[in-house]
Amino acid sequence: MTPIQWQRTRRVVTLLAASVLVAGTSATAAHAKALADPQARALAQIAELQQLKKSLSAVERKLDSPLALELRKRRNRAATDATPKLSTGITVATNGTTPVVVQAAKVDDGLLRRLRGVGAIVRYPSQSTGTVLIDAPVSELDAIASWSEIRRVKVPSGFQTSRTDVPGRRVEIGSEAKDQTAERIATALRAAPVSVGAVSQGPVVSEGDRAHAADTARTKYKVTGVGVKVCAISDGVLSLGNSVASGELPGDVDVLPGQAGQGDEGTAMLEIIHDLAPSAKLGFATAYETEESFADNIRSLRFSAHCDIIVDDILYFHEAAFQDGVVAQAVSQVIADGAFYFSSAGNDGNAIDGTTGNYEADFVNSGQRVDTSGRLHDFDPGTGVQVFNPLSANSTGKVVTLWWNDPLGASGNDYDMYLVDAEGNVLTASQDTQDGDDDPYEVLETGYAAGQRLAVVKSSGKNRYFQLSALRGRFADADGLKAYTTPGVTRGHSAVQEAFSVAAAPAAAAMGELEPGDPASPAGPFPQTFTGASALERFTSDGPRRVFFKANGKPITPGNLTSSGGELRQKPDITAADGVATSVWGFQPFYGTSAAAPHAAAIAALALSGNPGMTNAELRTAMTSTALDLAPAGVDSRSGHGMVRADLLLKNTGATPQPLVQAGKPVTTPISGDGDQYLEPGEKASVSLPAVNVGDGKATGVSVALTTDDPRAKITAAQRYGTLAPGASKFMGFTLTLAKDYPVGRPVTLTAKTAFVGVLSPTAGRQLVATGQVSTEAQTFAYDGPPIEIPDSDQTGITASIDVAGVGSVANMTFSIDGTECTTDPESTTVGLSHPYIEDVTAVLTAPNGASAQLFSGVGFGGTNMCQVVFDDRANQSITSVQPAQSPFSGSWRPVAPLAPLYAASVDGTWTLSMMDTIGGLSGTLRAFSLHFKKYEA
Repeated sequence: MTPIQWQRTRRVVTLLAASVLVAGTSATAAHAKALADPQARALAQIAELQQLKKSLSAVERKLDSPLALELRKRRNRAATDATPKLSTGITVATNGTTPVVVQAAKVDDGLLRRLRGVGAIVRYPSQSTGTVLIDAPVSELDAIASWSEIRRVKVPSGFQTSRTDVPGRRVEIGSEAKDQTAERIATALRAAPVSVGAVSQGPVVSEGDRAHAADTARTKYKVTGVGVKVCAISDGVLSLGNSVASGELPGDVDVLPGQAGQGDEGTAMLEIIHDLAPSAKLGFATAYETEESFADNIRSLRFSAHCDIIVDDILYFHEAAFQDGVVAQAVSQVIADGAFYFSSAGNDGNAIDGTTGNYEADFVNSGQRVDTSGRLHDFDPGTGVQVFNPLSANSTGKVVTLWWNDPLGASGNDYDMYLVDAEGNVLTASQDTQDGDDDPYEVLETGYAAGQRLAVVKSSGKNRYFQLSALRGRFADADGLKAYTTPGVTRGHSAVQEAFSVAAAPAAAAMGELEPGDPASPAGPFPQTFTGASALERFTSDGPRRVFFKANGKPITPGNLTSSGGELRQKPDITAADGVATSVWGFQPFYGTSAAAPHAAAIAALALSGNPGMTNAELRTAMTSTALDLAPAGVDSRSGHGMVRADLLLKNTGATPQPLVQAGKPVTTPISGDGDQYLEPGEKASVSLPAVNVGDGKATGVSVALTTDDPRAKITAAQRYGTLAPGASKFMGFTLTLAKDYPVGRPVTLTAKTAFVGVLSPTAGRQLVATGQVSTEAQTFAYDGPPIEIPDSDQTGITASIDVAGVGSVANMTFSIDGTECTTDPESTTVGLSHPYIEDVTAVLTAPNGASAQLFSGVGFGGTNMCQVVFDDRANQSITSVQPAQSPFSGSWRPVAPLAPLYAASVDGTWTLSMMDTIGGLSGTLRAFSLHFKKYEA
């Protein structure tokens, strides 16, 4: 049908819709004739849905519209008979639950107990934002919504990473069965070479290292990332242990407890960072489960894990277009604290390449009515009228979001969105009620029917500027309808003013066409370097981003909420490499702005390593001013300022190699007393302490001062170590004297402050010096409570405790997960910890003094059960290297974090073991564990 034919039906459809809604009669002959026309059918069905929306009760209006429609369909199928092809998109598990986010006046233990009381599984509570992610029984949704403290029950916002797959060779991590993945990783681990201790890139190196000239820049300027910690946020680090074992990553990646996530994109990102900045420290946290947990992990990486640079490749669909939401505000917080933040611009296409599914405009009343008040938007900017924007044939299974410029949590202008097929059937709808305390947001997912198109309805309220985005899809002319697009699809936290939004350009081989009939994708320069002639990936998302509200909801341009209002943010900022090699299965090669962002972050790490103390503004000026301008000329909406080159950046910033000296582990030898090998009260010992230069530059003026935690333990004055070349170490001697009244068996805590000439000076560290003879017998305290089921996919997890009394100071301790008979049977009641997939579980042990240590997290992929496992700081192997073939897991292993800080003080008091299962699917049970202490004897 042509646009003119669509217009001719306007009056009859309007009258038809009115007659259907007012009279409620059966279809007349004119009615039936009108319904034979696709547009007439579509508008009639939209009118029916608008009427259904108005019939919702106050409780139903607290539910997101797909939830309300799902309940209506289940309880009265006739309610949606007028829309026979309508899908709500709500998935229900075999246990009758569906995931929802409950927004409450207050999140406390009382609310969580009440939710669990109706059969809900609590997955992630957030007190700071007043939300709880739960798996709720569908039958209880309206009951939960009826509680006075509940403000809204929402469909969880999904997210997408910014990875793009090779056309015709799509690899879905989720499509591989868990046992298949376990066997694949086990095979890779068995074949992997032993990781060496020296800093190296590993056998597989990203082509971006060469294309960005990072390899030659490291050689010339002698900076490798020393003194900088770079942390990634993505889906997960499933095969982190594999990458460590094969030498692709160092063994000390700092993964936040319980935040290893699902998937492996994070592992691939970390490999890229390590390839370009091999001496940088690494960290990780997942973006699962919600926007709120994502924001919490951003803050934790900065304020708890002390990351200098954070990089992610995530977009939650609920991240606002016109205001900085919860994730964007977290990004601004860490930047304000001195961190540098990099994020992928996205793979949602751009207007220059004709690959976008984005449309932004002021709402224009088409004159076409649905229901008594609803009005359809007119996409045609000319004299014609077009109320549908057509999607390309390949835009199937894509998430579509609608945002308009009201403040978050305060929208009283009610907009809705509908997806229609070529025959005029409404396939899905998003029609939440915005009545003053809601987000200006609707979301749906496209189907697989022919001729899909989108309509925007203003149900009530004022005209607003809005963004309609078919993410990873595109608008395309079809069935006589013209596609209307505009630039600016990138949004959310990547568009924070002070963050670096990163576009992508191929480093090596071309990816292939995006949709049938598209031009070929460009190839990269490898083994040469990027130049100004390098071409961008055709899928990379474009800017700019227009923002109308400050984070607190106040308008930036009061009185002007039209397309000329607000502020325009230049995004993306810079461009970096994708299409590169990693060792991670499914990321060979790794395409998308997901790969580009860690390249840019690693290059920034080199600059920061060579210029400690550099500010965000200084780094931004340096990166943008040295970037190679890409087409079109000047700062543009696809590539920003252009391609980052490490050599140009380090030259511009005057990067110089920095020394970094740290104190090592002391060797203690008694030199007075009773002549035995043990340091005891009233005796002296020589303390031989190494200083090691782990930095890039020569260290001069090195000195170490030691202090003790007890006035009855005296240590001699600071020692001068002189000059240390990069990688060199030197031992110097100190004397430690214990008073006669020093407590027998109490270890001495030595604090080493190492000074040297350099910006990274001083460094500090702590070591324990044993006093007394270690007892040959251990005192054991075992858990004597009932078995505790570990709830599935629940961040709150469980805790169990052991009370310790009459022990005091100890020489060392071990922790064990016990069991009487070890087996791989996940239903066994004889193992200490039964779980079909131990990698789902995170365990943290906390001492009476409040110190805690992570025992394990995300280990032994595919392995089942722990039984007779001993966690011991002196064990030869770390639990992170355990292989699935070794299950049921037994034997002695080093924990992820050392136990020593837990017994630096008296061990008397209550010890707690916390366990959480952060990955959905299967649960386990904790049955038996013990603490074992050895004291010192005089």
